[in-house]
Amino acid sequence: MENDSPDLVERELDSETVFKGRLMHVKRDRVQLPDGKESTREYIVHPGAVVVIPVFDNGDLLLERQFRYPLRRDFIELPAGKIDPGEDDLTCAKRELEEETGYTASEWREVTTIYPCIGYSDERLAFYLAEGLRDGTHGRDHDEFLEVFRLPFAEAMQWVRDGRICETKTVIGLFWLEKMLEQGW
Repeated sequence: MENDSPDLVERELDSETVFKGRLMHVKRDRVQLPDGKESTREYIVHPGAVVVIPVFDNGDLLLERQFRYPLRRDFIELPAGKIDPGEDDLTCAKRELEEETGYTASEWREVTTIYPCIGYSDERLAFYLAEGLRDGTHGRDHDEFLEVFRLPFAEAMQWVRDGRICETKTVIGLFWLEKMLEQGW
């Protein structure tokens, strides 16, 4: 069967780094469009990150409250963090859970990978369900200022409904968990 879909690929003609920081950098590329014309694409290069959905045996969630400078306010979030160079996603998820919360998990399940900002970034978020939680012996990394707390799942979903939990990766993670619990996803 022939593929009758049009070619939508934009081809890079040249690329420049506009800004390079610790976490991400900004690029500006000149591209050739599918119709042969040229245009410019500006985007953020991001190392990728993981999101952990930590669930206690009784169904409670392990969440964080953290101040986020760009919006100058606290957010309720699932534990998450950027992937280090050469690090695989699951190793990163385990490291981030322990560093941020002091907890470890005995059971891990890959949930999904999403691309949250496809119009201006190559960032990807890999989600993992973490069960069999145990309070870690190492304690958490105290370079991050955050509050770690337990919350019943039903209450967390109410917080999503009333806007108290409004951070994208956390909302997505909780909706995935809801589907997994209700429909066996």
